[in-house]
Amino acid sequence: MALKSTIYKFAIDLSNISESYYTSLDLTIACHPSEKAERMMVRLLAYCLNAHSNPEFTRGLSSTDEPDLWCKTLDGQIEHWVEVGEPAFDRVKKATQLSRDVSVYCFNRKSDVWWHQGGAEFLQLGAQYYRFNNDEVLALASKITRTQQLSISIDAGLIYVAMETGNCELSLHSLVDESFS
Repeated sequence: MALKSTIYKFAIDLSNISESYYTSLDLTIACHPSEKAERMMVRLLAYCLNAHSNPEFTRGLSSTDEPDLWCKTLDGQIEHWVEVGEPAFDRVKKATQLSRDVSVYCFNRKSDVWWHQGGAEFLQLGAQYYRFNNDEVLALASKITRTQQLSISIDAGLIYVAMETGNCELSLHSLVDESFS
C-alpha cells in the first residue's frame, strides 16, 4: 500500500513590504511522503514571496514535468516557474525554455557545493537563484503543526514568521550576487 501525503493547513497574514503586497491566505499543502518538513516550508515561503503573482502549487515531487510552483497566464502559458532545492542544470534549462521567469530557492547544507560547482553555468540561463540559511529553515520546520496560523512579514531579504509555537527569522540571499573565482 502506497503512503499518503500529509495535509497541512495554514492561515497566513502576509505582509510583503518589498512588493507593497498585503493579504490573508488560506493554504492547504500536501507534504509528499518522501518530502521533509523543511522542504515543504521552503515551498510555503516561496509561495509567500511570489504571492503577488498568484502562484499555484503543482504536483511537485509527484511529477517530473512540473515545478513546485508556477504562475500562469489566463490562456495557460507559464509565466513564472519556481523550483525548490538544487535542481539539475538540464531541469533549469528546460524551465527557462518554458517560462519567461524562473526562480530557484535552495536551502539545505549541500546548496553551497551545488552552487559553487555549477553556478557559472546556471548564470548563463538567466534564472534567479536564492538561498535560505539551512539552520533557520530547520528551526522554522521544527515549530510547525498540521493546522496553524502564521503571520509572515517580508522585507529586504528578511522573512519574519510569527506563530503560536514560536517565532523565526529567516534570511534570503541572492546567489546571483555571489562571485566566482
